[in-house]
Amino acid sequence: MTDVEGPTASEVLLVEVADAVATVTLHRPQARNALNRELRKALVTTMLTLDERDDVAAVVLTGADPAFCAGLDLKELAAGGDALRGTGAAGVRSDHRGPFPDMATPVIGAVNGVAITGGFELALRCDFLVASERARFADTHARVGIMPGWGLTVELPAAVGLRRAKELSTTGNFLDASTALAWGLVNHVVPHEELLPFARALATDIAGVEATAVRQMLATYDEGARLDGAGAWDLEAEVAGRWQGEGLDPAVIEAKRQAVVARGRSQL
Repeated sequence: MTDVEGPTASEVLLVEVADAVATVTLHRPQARNALNRELRKALVTTMLTLDERDDVAAVVLTGADPAFCAGLDLKELAAGGDALRGTGAAGVRSDHRGPFPDMATPVIGAVNGVAITGGFELALRCDFLVASERARFADTHARVGIMPGWGLTVELPAAVGLRRAKELSTTGNFLDASTALAWGLVNHVVPHEELLPFARALATDIAGVEATAVRQMLATYDEGARLDGAGAWDLEAEVAGRWQGEGLDPAVIEAKRQAVVARGRSQL
């Protein structure tokens, strides 16, 4: 099944759903996909809608070339008003964190170019990242004279370590794709033309796993990341006990085990 919403003169966000994978593309290429109010509102609403769809198992988030996202629209910000306020999207809590609310559906960031400041935070909001060889990351909050509000000081140290995060934020220097891979910020770096096929293939792998198990696994990772070591251990034990305690069909487990073995052999 393919469900495509193509661009019009006013659209700032493109959505394509095919084979349980949604591809969401920031679409302000003339502004390097800078996040103006319209785009921020569309992103929040779209991600929440996709999270509720039974036919979407994973989301790939990317930008229209040549950039992933240049951050907040500084022209809009300089004009004053409420550029840094909430999006006002219907049905969205005003206290949600980050550029889009928490999602049960896995989100893969396909970083095709520069991801700067708010765009860097948008990338960090994804569950994991695949980068084009053209990807570049930079935190220029301090250089611009604003402070991060979408979780950068939480997510960036978790990804690359506190000292490296401090270096990036206080210098505003760019991080290239190969260094991002070495530092653990991205999972893979691929040739630019292979970025979306590679990210979609990972999303298809996710779609081949029972959705409830994927969502519980991600929820456990995310909640555990907010706890200390002992608390995270306790959380995992509690989740496992509840999950296994709901009853498991031995025949179903055996069938799944055989499928895992066969898939493993095919990947050797």
